[in-house]
Amino acid sequence: MKKFLFILSILSFQFIVAQPDSLYFKTEDINIPKWTQKNRASALISEVAFVNWNAGGSNSISALFNFESVLKYRYKHLVWHNILISRYGINKQENQGLRKTDDILDVSSTLGFRRNEFTNWFFSSRFNFKTQFTKGYNYPDDINVLSKFMAPGYLFVGGGMEYGKNIDEFSLYFSPLTIKTTFVLDEALANAGSFGVTPAVYDEEGNVIEEGERIRNEIGILLTSVFEKEVFQNVMLVNYVSFYTDYLNEFGNIDVDWQINFDFKVNSFIKANFGSHLKYDNDVKTLVETEVEDEYEEEGAKVQWKQILGVGVVVDF
Repeated sequence: MKKFLFILSILSFQFIVAQPDSLYFKTEDINIPKWTQKNRASALISEVAFVNWNAGGSNSISALFNFESVLKYRYKHLVWHNILISRYGINKQENQGLRKTDDILDVSSTLGFRRNEFTNWFFSSRFNFKTQFTKGYNYPDDINVLSKFMAPGYLFVGGGMEYGKNIDEFSLYFSPLTIKTTFVLDEALANAGSFGVTPAVYDEEGNVIEEGERIRNEIGILLTSVFEKEVFQNVMLVNYVSFYTDYLNEFGNIDVDWQINFDFKVNSFIKANFGSHLKYDNDVKTLVETEVEDEYEEEGAKVQWKQILGVGVVVDF
């Protein structure tokens, strides 16, 4: 009997050692600093061509280029996440010039610290910067520039609390004190008062007496949530939503930024993507064409929505 128990104990020990993810042994030691980095580059292409097509149509080709980089650091109860997102899309249709369909540069960094391994709450500070690469137009008008690099540019800096039982999959961040800085580093757009900056002052003859401000600062509340999970086999869902309201200027008027993306993996290099991006910012006014050609008048802010669907090549490295 003793011999049997001795053999059983040896087998049990071997089983535990062979299961590094068991309750007794962990694959990750939080006392060892760990850096992880993941990069992804993709190109989504769509094309339509017609030759003597009875139903008619217009030849077109579209491309969407995307690069994302994620750098993470963990040590004991310290977590540091850094994310770079850059995306640019173009479209060419028959009898039309090349047009932009997507344009974003987004850099964010979050530093979190929790008191012990038993809590899911982190004391966090967050930095986020957004802008675009090239000029934006209200097509078919390709003369009057609506936006460009750093016009606007948005900078968010703040601190608060972040909840994440599995912070790589789900996080909820609340900051009662976040500084939002809007940059409009273009003279014409700044003088027009675009994106909420103070416009220029003109005399009766239309001459600029005082140039428009190029920077606007706000202090408010920021609430964001990120959810990333493989909902079905080879189907990845990424949902990001952000709410911001300013204490001093129209408190309760909430800026919304909501993105949801589905990545459908065909194999290691081919994927399909379906995405939706909804925005509302009270400082971004709508331009409406008047009866006079090439002249526009400004109306109130409206909900902005963009949808993307494409198939292409993806490389992870």
